[in-house]
Amino acid sequence: MPNWTLKQLESFVWVAKLGSFRGTAERLNTTQPNISVRISQLEATLGVRLFYRESGSVALTPIGHTLLSHAEKVLQASEEFSQQSIRSDQQIGILRLGVTELIAQTWLRAYLLAMRAVFPNIDVELKVDLTVNLREELVSRALDLCLLNGPISNFNITNVELGSVPYLWVSSPRLGLTGSDIATFASHTILTHARNTRHFVELSAHFRDSFDRPVRIVPSSSLAASLQMTLDGLGIAPMSRTLVDRYLDSGELVEFPYEWKPTALVFTASYAHTPASFLLKRAAELAGEQAAHQHLGNFIGHKSH
Repeated sequence: MPNWTLKQLESFVWVAKLGSFRGTAERLNTTQPNISVRISQLEATLGVRLFYRESGSVALTPIGHTLLSHAEKVLQASEEFSQQSIRSDQQIGILRLGVTELIAQTWLRAYLLAMRAVFPNIDVELKVDLTVNLREELVSRALDLCLLNGPISNFNITNVELGSVPYLWVSSPRLGLTGSDIATFASHTILTHARNTRHFVELSAHFRDSFDRPVRIVPSSSLAASLQMTLDGLGIAPMSRTLVDRYLDSGELVEFPYEWKPTALVFTASYAHTPASFLLKRAAELAGEQAAHQHLGNFIGHKSH
């Protein structure tokens, strides 16, 4: 019987996923020489070459490609076996969590409290950023779990659907807007998301195609700043209903009945499903439960890869 170890298989899978011995060492909290030794020992035990190593680059050999899925299945079975005897409150470690600002401004606090209740010994390292940046860090494994505008189309990523959030146009009542036509609308500054977002591109294209005069569009990478500018009467903004409901109820903002709106935001809890992780799977499920409590539109809560 081959005398390979789970640590060797784990190193094999991570090197294959990251394409780097150094990155694997950082991910597994060990040294690069240790990873090299594990891979060499695994290759010697199996009698095959798993990787091509040239000028610092790493690529799977044909037999490496074939064996990768089998190694992943062994690690997944090991993870499932371990979880049968390890309760959630015995999980120890760090979860690197990335979230969009909209979630950070609405239900992140409730989610973190739920996480602490289920995983009291897990520390959450939090990053709030634009979805475009979070996607990149999740795929590169710099983040473990992201609550973002999804889904992410990557065969290594599982997406748990959290639902969608529609937009509405809002302004401060001090602007005294009375009409709903595009001319009235375009006579004011339009406050919107950062330039490298779908939201900004959609909005810019709409006014370019629908209005024959220049429209003042002011992007911001900070949702909180954009909201405050709207409250201060510095412009009109498309905002998600979950963010502005309380300001509408208090009268600090009023809805502007302009027919066109940016596409609703669709959110997912996304994480890499290889190697298997009970923590990530359960943390994503908890995000789905919190999204349901927030009554997000079209809540589904199922998985896709």
